[in-house]
Amino acid sequence: MILIAIIIGCIIGALIGTNIPTIPYTYSGYLAIAIIAALDSVFGAITSSLKRNFDMKIFLSGFFVNAILAMALTYLGQKLNVDIYLAAVVVFVGRMFNNLGTIRRYYVEKLASNKIIAKAEAAIKQANESTTKEKQK
Repeated sequence: MILIAIIIGCIIGALIGTNIPTIPYTYSGYLAIAIIAALDSVFGAITSSLKRNFDMKIFLSGFFVNAILAMALTYLGQKLNVDIYLAAVVVFVGRMFNNLGTIRRYYVEKLASNKIIAKAEAAIKQANESTTKEKQK
């Protein structure tokens, strides 16, 4: 269900992105950091749904609060002539890689356990067949 919502959101975002005017250069830094913060929230949501503790209220509040905080840091940094937004980039990208690693481990372990289960089932089936043949003799 969550995956379908994410895919639909991506499609809607792509359609909107192709039909709106270009973002002015002065706002591109704000948009970039907001996108990074939003992606961090999305990867966090996927990770929490795999751990079975996803909460829509936490996701939505994190999505918007992270994006607003990141844009505020960018604005403050521009006013002070200091690249404060780099701190937000480092934190959000670090969290994205941690969440991506968790997602990757989940699917690798799931794939490995499915292969192990399939091998075990094949071995049991083979043992049952050989036992059945011995009883028939």
